[in-house]
Amino acid sequence: MPTADELLGPSVARDMANVFAAAIPDVDFSALSTAADRFDGLALGARSALLRDGILDALPGDYSTLAAAVRATAADPRLTGWMVWPVTSAVANRAVADGDTGAFDDAMSLLAALTSRLTSEFAIRALLRHDLRRGLDIAHGWTSSPDEHVRRLASEGTRPYLPWATRIPGVIADPAITVGILDALYRDPSEYVRRSAANHLNDISRHAPDVVVETASRWLDDPDENTASTVRHGLRTLIKRGDPAALALLGFGDASIHVDGVDLSQETVAIGDSIGFTATVTNTGDAARLAIDYVVHHRKADGTQTEKVFKLATASLAAGETLTVDRRHSFKVITTRRYHPGPHAIELQINGRRFGRADFDLDGG
Repeated sequence: MPTADELLGPSVARDMANVFAAAIPDVDFSALSTAADRFDGLALGARSALLRDGILDALPGDYSTLAAAVRATAADPRLTGWMVWPVTSAVANRAVADGDTGAFDDAMSLLAALTSRLTSEFAIRALLRHDLRRGLDIAHGWTSSPDEHVRRLASEGTRPYLPWATRIPGVIADPAITVGILDALYRDPSEYVRRSAANHLNDISRHAPDVVVETASRWLDDPDENTASTVRHGLRTLIKRGDPAALALLGFGDASIHVDGVDLSQETVAIGDSIGFTATVTNTGDAARLAIDYVVHHRKADGTQTEKVFKLATASLAAGETLTVDRRHSFKVITTRRYHPGPHAIELQINGRRFGRADFDLDGG
């Protein structure tokens, strides 16, 4: 994964200062270059905020002054990549400070125009926090844009839990408030846009599974050739949770099954190594579709356990048919998870039900 220095490092800050200076030569933008001297130890978002503030300080005044400067700068094709984030943030910040609906509407339009340079999904959230209904009305209009980047912005910028972004309290408080945008996009010709709509739907499942299941059900009642895959991606968290309504929607209903196992390859595994497990699943009832996952119960620092669900297989079993599952799970050290030695466990999850928990110890070495 790229580092903050690679995405928004000193060289990007200098390039950004040169772009602004070329478009507006009578303004001193040297503070953008010197801002890079304070990048050490800062995450990507903090670096963007530092450069945003440098733009605002260099261009004091009302929103229209800043907007004119940004439009002049946007004529330069060098304004692209991660330097766009602080520019879009400056636009949103100044429009909110202005407080005028004309500034608000123009800022939304300007952010839509800039989004293809990188994305405006982070910046528009300041505007949505300021006037949610007005912002969502404008975003809904973007769903018919000929530009796939703008259509995606309508979905991505309004997501409840957009990574790296500030939350929009009104979106979380009213889980159905953005569904109209998703309804307009789930059959979009662009996979880039459909993927965003599915991720947005999955976000909603964190706090309103009923809204997600109802929405997905409507989409499946009026599908195109891509709807099934879009729905599966949008329901992925609910499926991992074993939500019965979401499972049933994808054809994984109640099933009569018997499980032998889980049988582990060893009782102790060292951090950095892997553990194998097998189990035998027998369908003791009528023909059934099975969503087979496995759950790893990880030890936390305080001695309690937390679980993470991993996909394993989907299968259709006739009455009396048997399936053997065989998998190895790695405890290789990765940046997104910290392992704590001690008791762990693995169990199967089939159509939302748990089977065959097996305990083992993780050794720190």
